[in-house]
Amino acid sequence: MTMVKGRIRRALPFYLLAFLPITVPAQQLLTLDSCRAMALRNNKQMGVAKVKQEVAANMRKSARTKYLPHVSALGTYQYTSREISLLSDDHKNVLNNLGSVTAADVQGKLQDMTAGLPMEQIGSLLGGMGLPLESLHQLSAQGLQNLAGKLNGMGASIVDALHTDTRNLFAGAVMVTQPVFMGGSIVALNKMADIYEDMQDHSADARRQATLYQTDKVYWQVVSLKHKQRLAQSYLDLLKKLSADVHKMIDEGVATRSDGLSVDVKLNEAEMTLTRVNDGLVLSRMLLCQTIGLPVSEKVVLADEDADNLAVEELTPQPDVETAVDNRPELKMLDDGVRLTKQLTNVLKAGNMPMVALTGGYMVTNPNLLNSFERKLGGMWNVGVIVRVPIWNWGDVMYKVRASKGATAIATLERDEVREKIELQVNQNAFRVDEAGKKLAMAKASIARAEENLRTADLGFREGVITPTTVMEAQTAWLQAQSQKIDAEIDVKLSQIDLKKSLGTLE
Repeated sequence: MTMVKGRIRRALPFYLLAFLPITVPAQQLLTLDSCRAMALRNNKQMGVAKVKQEVAANMRKSARTKYLPHVSALGTYQYTSREISLLSDDHKNVLNNLGSVTAADVQGKLQDMTAGLPMEQIGSLLGGMGLPLESLHQLSAQGLQNLAGKLNGMGASIVDALHTDTRNLFAGAVMVTQPVFMGGSIVALNKMADIYEDMQDHSADARRQATLYQTDKVYWQVVSLKHKQRLAQSYLDLLKKLSADVHKMIDEGVATRSDGLSVDVKLNEAEMTLTRVNDGLVLSRMLLCQTIGLPVSEKVVLADEDADNLAVEELTPQPDVETAVDNRPELKMLDDGVRLTKQLTNVLKAGNMPMVALTGGYMVTNPNLLNSFERKLGGMWNVGVIVRVPIWNWGDVMYKVRASKGATAIATLERDEVREKIELQVNQNAFRVDEAGKKLAMAKASIARAEENLRTADLGFREGVITPTTVMEAQTAWLQAQSQKIDAEIDVKLSQIDLKKSLGTLE
């Protein structure tokens, strides 16, 4: 009974484990197309290119608004230490003393008129004017004083009426400006905005092809290392079997210790090779994950990893330079650069052209300039035409135009140079595709001979007529043939990708 209980206690943990969920790290199976799609979706530079396209589109829309009338509002306040005066200081002095000057002048005139006349004539003169004789005495005294006071008051009131309180000045205006002719600068600016938008589209296309190119290279690098890992493991297994057989033969006395040491050295080299391949495969997978936007520690499996033979696309290498010229986004960007500098020249030429614009608006001021500086808002409508005609600028525009034409010449030369390099690149990549196809055919033929050689060596070793060294040589030849086949298949893939990229047809 005690033994049964002990067995139950020992078996209980295993029964409990049977009911626990087993979690296995999930691995994503990725094809080349899915890697491309993920790379395009997660690439940071693709995001930058998209933002640049949006910026270019907004710049184009901004350039279109230059054709339309623009409305602006203006408001201002100004305080001055002195106010605007409509009368001079002399005029103010005259008006403030108008009565005194007039009364004295009248009194003087009457005295001149009556000087030397008898009283009878003075009386008749005043009577003819409808005035009694005593008016002369009143005019010369109290009457003139009253008249002077009244006239002084009237002059002071005139001065006060013409007083302006303009030390605090408020003004506002709403202006409408409609360009009529700007020397062709607005048309050139709009064309520049269109060209810049095309340039950003081509830049995004170039970035897209670069992303696809990088993704394809990393993808096939991982596939190549995976195949070489399998090959290195197979080679290691062969050497382990050979090492076991040789050590048995040593024990039986039909092989020497030197044969065993030679096999062991090869075995150690194979283990080191497998370690290097494993490390390279881990790093390549990290690079692939980073390229397609996954965490570098993500476990991914590629669809072509376990394929015995990679599906090689039959591609006839044709150095079609015209296709490359028509499709390469880099060359289109350089063409856009040439067009951009030409339109910049047109913008600069507008500096020597007359410019015409229509204006209109409504202006208000306080004090009211239209009603004797009244402390109220007052305004008026206005319409007009502005004409600007350049007369002399010391050749400033001419020098700028010459500099811009020089920039156009530089951009043209750079475009032509890149076109020549693209032509050379297309021919080189077409040659590489043809060369890679020939190498693959030779590698396949070498594999057949290497496998037959290895089979013969194994058979001879089992029969005891071939030494272990000969078997190791056959295994090494087989390893080289298999490695060359893997390299040739990957080289075909990469050379085809290079050719498509140089033609601008990488999709």
